[in-house]
Amino acid sequence: MAAKILTVAQQKGGAGKTTLAAQLAAAWTQEGRRVAILDIDPQASLAGWFEAREEHATEPDPLTLNKVGGWRISQSLDDMRKDFDIIVIDSPPHAETEARIAVRAAHLVLVPIQPSPMDLWATQETVDLAKKEKRRLLVVLNRVPPRGRAADVIRAQLAARKLPTAAATIGNRIAFVASMLEGKGVVETESRSQAAEEIRALAGEVAEKLGI
Repeated sequence: MAAKILTVAQQKGGAGKTTLAAQLAAAWTQEGRRVAILDIDPQASLAGWFEAREEHATEPDPLTLNKVGGWRISQSLDDMRKDFDIIVIDSPPHAETEARIAVRAAHLVLVPIQPSPMDLWATQETVDLAKKEKRRLLVVLNRVPPRGRAADVIRAQLAARKLPTAAATIGNRIAFVASMLEGKGVVETESRSQAAEEIRALAGEVAEKLGI
């Protein structure tokens, strides 16, 4: 079966795009799925996470990284499809050629949004890009604070705009930062934590939408 492609996209920086890509990849790898991550963001944050993963590895890691850009993206995806179950693309935070190619290639576009009006307004550009490319999208509330009504307010706004929104939400937790520093996911460093439960819930929801 050819790989399903998940593109994590958000035109606004700071929404936690790379963290989500890494955490989901780690969760699916732990489940025994064949996972590849493709970093096409010039900042190369996901590649940096993978380098830390290799440095801390004590045994062979089935997770694979590919870092490409420009015209090579489509060719790389074609070469990788037959060898993996899921390919996770971390796209650049601007509607450039690379971001468009990544969205066009996706079976699902995952759009992280922090619970703030600024993030909500800035998300429209990503939504428009997905619609233009006729790709399914799923918005996920990310870095949600432990207290307050902000998440409920933003979720209501997303519903009013008829934007598909994940039932799972991801909290603003130090466990994510700590695991990223080690090149790991919270499912590996703190498997029984609330953070790990949230990532597993989102991974399951996204996998269902991808049909895997």
